[in-house]
Amino acid sequence: MSNDALKARTLDALSGRERAVAEKFASGMTYREIGEALFIAPTTVRTHLAAVYEKLGVRNKIGLAGHFAGRASAAERSGLPVLAVLPIESYSPDGQWSRFADGLSADIITDLARYSKLSVIAFHTMKACRDNVRQGNLGVLAVSRDLGADYVLEGQLRADDRRIRLTVQLSDARSGGSLWSERYDRPVEDIFTLQDSLTESIINVLAGSYGALATVGRNAVRRKPPASLRAYDCYLLAVEQQDTFSRAGNAEAIRLLSRALELDPTFVRAWTELAYAYSIEACSGYSDDAQRSIQNWRSAIETAIQFDPTDSHACTCLGDLLGCLGDLEGAERAHQRALEYGYNHADTLALLGGSKALVAGDPAEAIPLIERAMRLNPLAPPWYFGMHGRILFAAGRHREAIAALRRSSPDSSNMLMFLALAHAAVDETDEAASFAVRLKEEFPEFSVEGFIAHYPVTNPDAVQAIRQAAKLVKLN
Repeated sequence: MSNDALKARTLDALSGRERAVAEKFASGMTYREIGEALFIAPTTVRTHLAAVYEKLGVRNKIGLAGHFAGRASAAERSGLPVLAVLPIESYSPDGQWSRFADGLSADIITDLARYSKLSVIAFHTMKACRDNVRQGNLGVLAVSRDLGADYVLEGQLRADDRRIRLTVQLSDARSGGSLWSERYDRPVEDIFTLQDSLTESIINVLAGSYGALATVGRNAVRRKPPASLRAYDCYLLAVEQQDTFSRAGNAEAIRLLSRALELDPTFVRAWTELAYAYSIEACSGYSDDAQRSIQNWRSAIETAIQFDPTDSHACTCLGDLLGCLGDLEGAERAHQRALEYGYNHADTLALLGGSKALVAGDPAEAIPLIERAMRLNPLAPPWYFGMHGRILFAAGRHREAIAALRRSSPDSSNMLMFLALAHAAVDETDEAASFAVRLKEEFPEFSVEGFIAHYPVTNPDAVQAIRQAAKLVKLN
């Protein structure tokens, strides 16, 4: 009997409600989300899943996903990393800190599970595993390997009436080698605010575009022969190339993302990043046919939204596209959805800040967004500073804009333009002229009006500020 036939026969053993719960859990939904969708309590979801695991003979979410070939197999095809988060251990005698540690662990797992770039083992599974570890039945690495995890995150909490100290460590589940660690030392004030703050910090340092998991993944991918690259590997390399904001880097990103989507046509984040790559191609003067780039941008982002309308990255990109097409009301709605779905996602906040400043919104609204992004992700990649610089320029804070832009990608046409404009705005004519010359020599197809049309820049104050400064430095 074939594997498919065996799986089908096994699934027949499930009741209708058990199958509905299993399909939704395999697709990445949380207990709460499943409960809301099926009008049952999260505890009932847990009970159904326990029965499902026993009937199917599986031990974890990855095994469960194997029984649902369609929606649930994308992670396997893409080779997405699987993360096991062992509940944080409290070494403080007060019972409230044990409850705090469990709540923090559950929040971290729930929030990480929202990332389309990760597959995260559920909290109740990891809590049971922790009990086995405590009883000495299994070691941490043995538990993680048994669950099919690639990485394991552990934490230790020590607290008193005044301060809380949390140490977290990311390890390779196969070798046991330490990959990343961080220590957080915070005053104890509002306990719930503290829990939210720690969760946000850990999530963004781990899962941002230059977070610990992405960095570890890229380092591993570089050691692979090209013929063995999977969809996720191509995606990681593409994001690194894209973040250079250079002509060659962007072209390579498009090639790698296209290859990732050949391997996995349902990879939402790859569709979104491909859309961003085409938008960069359109607004940076990298293409000899900007309208074709915009059409490619539209096709990619509409596909991403079709697969996942709640992806905050995709909503931001859709808003920018709608602005480019002249639908400013639609752009505002898409950006609002991005903020709703991605308020704790540093990359989304950084992109959304740039959009608020230039596309649709108020530059004053953009500043707290970019500042929050940088607080959430202290490993901020260079493009964050590029966004910060253009936001500050649009807000009239030109010297601060220059400082931020100098920490961004030096080979980007957009950064050269904003540096020229910002220096011109503060009467530093020699510096402005120097950047203007570089821009004309290195990007002869680039124009200020083309940037305004295709970024797009539709905020009236931002358009006026860019055009006025461009006249000072004689940029077309």
